[in-house]
Amino acid sequence: MKNKNISIKGARQHNLKDIDVEIPRDQLIVMTGLSGSGKSSLAFDTIYAEGQRRYVESLSAYARQFLGQMEKPDVDSIEGLSPAIAIDQKTTSNNPRSTVSTITEIYDYLRLLYARAGTPYCPNHGVEISSQTVQEMVDRVMELPERSKIQVFAPIIHGRKGQHKKLLESLSKEGFARVLVNGEIYDIEEVPELNKNQKHNIELVIDRLVVRDGVEARLGDSLQTALEKGEGNIVINVIDGEDMFFSENYACPLCGFTVPEMEPRLFSFNAPYGACKECDGLGMKMAVNEKLVIPDDSLTLEEGALVPWEPISSGYYPQLLKQTCEHFNIDMGTPFKALSKKERKLLLYGSKSEVVTYRFRQENGVERTRKMAFEGVINNIERRYRDSPSEYTRDVMSRYMRETACQSCKGYRLSDEALAVKVDGRHIGETVDQPVNDALEFFSGLELSRQNRSIAAPILKEIDERLLFLRNVGLDYLTLNRRSGTLSGGEAQRIRLATQIGSRLSGVLYILDEPSIGLHQRDNERLISTLKDMRDLGNTLIVVEHDEDTMLASDYLIDIGPGAGEHGGEIMASGTPEEVMNDENSITGLYLSGKRQIPLPENYRKPDPERMIRIRGARENNLKNIDVDIPMGIMNLVTGVSGSGKSTLINEIVYKALHQELYKSKQIPGEHDSITMPDKLEKIIDIDQSPIGRTPRSNPATYTGVFDDVRDVFAQTNEAKVRGYQKGRFSFNVKGGRCEACRGDGIIKIEMHFLPDVFVPCEVCDGKRYNRETLEVKYKDKSIADVLEMTAEEAFYFFENLPKIKRKIKTLVDVGLGYVRLGQPATTLSGGEAQRVKLASELHKRSNGRSLYILDEPTTGLHSEDIGKLIKVLQRLVDNGDTVIIIEHNLDVIKVADNIIDLGPEGGVGGGTIVVDGTIEDVINEPASHTGHHLKKWLNRNHQEVNHGQ
Repeated sequence: MKNKNISIKGARQHNLKDIDVEIPRDQLIVMTGLSGSGKSSLAFDTIYAEGQRRYVESLSAYARQFLGQMEKPDVDSIEGLSPAIAIDQKTTSNNPRSTVSTITEIYDYLRLLYARAGTPYCPNHGVEISSQTVQEMVDRVMELPERSKIQVFAPIIHGRKGQHKKLLESLSKEGFARVLVNGEIYDIEEVPELNKNQKHNIELVIDRLVVRDGVEARLGDSLQTALEKGEGNIVINVIDGEDMFFSENYACPLCGFTVPEMEPRLFSFNAPYGACKECDGLGMKMAVNEKLVIPDDSLTLEEGALVPWEPISSGYYPQLLKQTCEHFNIDMGTPFKALSKKERKLLLYGSKSEVVTYRFRQENGVERTRKMAFEGVINNIERRYRDSPSEYTRDVMSRYMRETACQSCKGYRLSDEALAVKVDGRHIGETVDQPVNDALEFFSGLELSRQNRSIAAPILKEIDERLLFLRNVGLDYLTLNRRSGTLSGGEAQRIRLATQIGSRLSGVLYILDEPSIGLHQRDNERLISTLKDMRDLGNTLIVVEHDEDTMLASDYLIDIGPGAGEHGGEIMASGTPEEVMNDENSITGLYLSGKRQIPLPENYRKPDPERMIRIRGARENNLKNIDVDIPMGIMNLVTGVSGSGKSTLINEIVYKALHQELYKSKQIPGEHDSITMPDKLEKIIDIDQSPIGRTPRSNPATYTGVFDDVRDVFAQTNEAKVRGYQKGRFSFNVKGGRCEACRGDGIIKIEMHFLPDVFVPCEVCDGKRYNRETLEVKYKDKSIADVLEMTAEEAFYFFENLPKIKRKIKTLVDVGLGYVRLGQPATTLSGGEAQRVKLASELHKRSNGRSLYILDEPTTGLHSEDIGKLIKVLQRLVDNGDTVIIIEHNLDVIKVADNIIDLGPEGGVGGGTIVVDGTIEDVINEPASHTGHHLKKWLNRNHQEVNHGQ
């Protein structure tokens, strides 16, 4: 009999307290609780790990070696499990060839659509390419100058591996005498042996003749033979002229532009057959950016205006520049921007054919003379980047370059032949260069002939279904050619979700990690509807989530707590959302019922009109040339539906422009006219969700700087002094005190070749990172390794008599990371945890009120209880006089902001304008604001009333 529940007994994975839990099957289950309470330990590390392990164990030993074995979770028993699929926050492939359309399989169907229902057009003349008769071909050849020598070739093999012996023997028996092999003509009996592992081109020489009157009949016969042997394609090799291409299938009658056989591989940018030859199908090329070469054009050449060649002092390039300026009478003491257009162009792009005589003095005093044209700074950088065998030189040159759209394919990635094929007036590159919503509209109104419509119908059905799934998970603003590496974790997860819905599997256990991340409340309903659709197919969904709407829409809610880390790991409440809301033990239930709330501020700070960061003409990506004023010294919040332009405005324009001004960075801000502010900033801190380190050596203790102070404490102990140990002895990064077997990592990496690398604890130090002598030094009976194993909360009490250390650790506790171990490897921290570690490291620094903090969705992974702590921390920053800009959808954070900028009204091309900019009342009362609508409804539900008085 089929189990109605997933029954878990004695789960002890990580911080779980030997819990038993019954989870109903074929329902939408939400697991919630404070950050670090054990939600992921139960959902991913116990349920998913066991489901996956059992599935892998059911396979053959041969198959298992490729999949790798998951560890058995620490649990007594789990019954009623189905095959499990985890859809987590990890971003999709960083491969530049991976796009939204390829990972959703939409592009595969588009390739099929264009191959079966596309019509080729000549890119030069715009005429439809159709087949040509033999007579039309004869007429074209006879237009060549009289006495022109030509050869008629029939393409036999194109880009295929093999030795092709049988083919050549067969052609020889038919009486053919010569072939063109890889560009060389051979007697058919004397073709050298071909490498079977290389691709070859073979063309059959049908005839050689001279264009003159009376040759038409012979030419016609030769062309007919060539068409038969070349499967409808002919190459006319004109001696001392350009080759002519004919096809009885597809060729432009005006210029001979030919489209090969239209098959799906023609439209693939991942294979040489269809990819743009210039960029190899990437759509982008590295090109020198003039702003990086001359970041400050008010400088003179003597002052180093041309950064790659540095100020005039010594060395080859300074000598080259000085003598060039002398030859062309360019004043090196004039600011670069004051030089004439001709002079600037010469310095950047060279003297073309005009030769300059240079005299170079070498270090040994020998002078040598060289005559050559001046190359130009930009041409020099491009050549050295392209041709240098030195990786270091290429790296240095790349600092002055940025990715730009390939000039040959205009960023569409495909060859001219592929882009010549159109469906309803658009080539495949234009089709994927549009948002999901526009693509849906395009395909619904597609105009095709009756024959093509019947061919395209099943293909269009698959495309439409996938586009609808993307729209239903709130991704209608994404363009289909968007690189998957640029997607946020939430976007990547929802794309995988859409792909899973398309598979229409049933009887599967899906485990999702906060699918609502980055999603505006407006789109929540569609996401929840999608989750319910997956459930209705006969699947069980376990969703780790903090979003109120998702919790209230669930069939079954499990609250894990009561606290984080050691204080968590227990089931506080489980049942329907109504049952959990009525359970006094559940913090989540108290927030859902409105009995517990994050209070509205008693007073909001008022913006000072004289202290504004003023952005003018912001027009990067989808921003519509907007002007924005961001008040300084208060809490600003930028919100709007997904894809409305929030990150573009703040991260691409404000952050990069101010960072460039303050730190002279080489980051190029997004397009805008100007950005000004009255106060000079001393610091701009972007507290994002990128990792605090990419190796296990980086951890919260090292990042916040508290580990330096801890090492000082151990170095001051009597035992350390007796042994002569200095502070460096207690570092796991240098020789001396660390374990040399694992070089202070605590783990050993075992390379598995074609399997993922395996990490095992070091047997010598037992994972403690230090050698035995170092671990013998104790402070309050604890070694340095014991301290790294402490949670922030434990360390706070352990070092309570050392104010400097206590103050730094307290900031970790204040941001809700009391459960994180001081030595926890950075690679194991979630994006939200990494962001809060960065925030904590800023909190303990002394502030002078001249810092700007930018936070992008800081509530990621946070429970309402943790959000309350985060808000207090952010208010502390503002109370110090600093400026805070937050990009956020969370209504609890929106309601406490002093100034709100709502972008929209929609995502993608429908966004990029300011819907409302002002107080919370302004937002609530703006009918066009989706944020205002949901904020008002939510405040009413929680019986909270806004008072903006001072």
